[in-house]
Amino acid sequence: MAGHSKWKNIQRRKNAQDAKKGKIFMRHAKDIYTAAKQGGGDITTNPSLRLAVDKAKADNMPNDNIDRAIKKATGTLDGASFEELTYEGYGPGGVAVIVHVLTDNKNRTAADIRHAFKKNNGNLGENGSVSFMFDRKGYIVITNEQGEIDEDELTLEALEAGAEDIEVDDGMFEIFTAPEDLQAVVDQLNKAGYSIADSEVTLIPQTTTSLSEEDVSHMMNLIETLEENEDVQDIHHNLEVTE
Repeated sequence: MAGHSKWKNIQRRKNAQDAKKGKIFMRHAKDIYTAAKQGGGDITTNPSLRLAVDKAKADNMPNDNIDRAIKKATGTLDGASFEELTYEGYGPGGVAVIVHVLTDNKNRTAADIRHAFKKNNGNLGENGSVSFMFDRKGYIVITNEQGEIDEDELTLEALEAGAEDIEVDDGMFEIFTAPEDLQAVVDQLNKAGYSIADSEVTLIPQTTTSLSEEDVSHMMNLIETLEENEDVQDIHHNLEVTE
C-alpha cells in the first residue's frame, strides 16, 4: 500500500507547529466542532468526536476550549458557523493535492488556497479531479523505538481486531483499516496494551509521484503555505517523500 511516508509528514507538520499553540488549538476546536455537529456532543456515542477530543488533549488543549467547541456545535453557545470544504488540484510537477478546510468565510479561504497554488507552480482543479487517486482509510501508528514489540504478535492482534493491512518501517508500525473500523481497532489495541502514537481517518495515495529538486522545493513551499492558513485542516498529496 502506498503512503508509508505519511507518518514522517505528520511528524514534520507537528514539529513545525510546536511554537504555534494558538493555531493548533484553533484547528483542534474546528475538528471537535465538525465532529459534534455531525454526530452529536456525546463522546460515548460519537467516535469521531471522541477521536478529536483525544487528539486535542494529547496537545494539551484546555478542557474549557474543548467544551466551548462542543457547545458551539450543539447550539448551546453562540458562535461562528463553520463550513467544511474540499479543494483539489495539482502541485508542481503534477503532484495530486487535496486540501480540507473548515471556514467561516469561504470566499476568503478560496482566494487564499488559489493564491497558494498559483504562487508555487500549481493549479486548482474541479471537485473529483484528483480524489480518485486516493483511498479513504483508517490509519494507526504504533512506534517501536525500544524494539520491545513483537511484530508477529502485533500483526495478529491488529488483524483479529479488524485491520486490513500492516506495514513495518524504521521503528514503527503503520496499520490500515476500513474507515468505519478505525475506532474498534484502536480500542482493541489499547486494550491489548499497545500505545497508539496517532490514529485518524485519512486519504492514502494509490501511487506516488517523484519530482525534481526544484519542484520539490516548490511543493514544500506550497505545503508550508497551506499549513500556515488557519482554515486548513488537512493536506493530502501523493509526493514520494524521501529523506
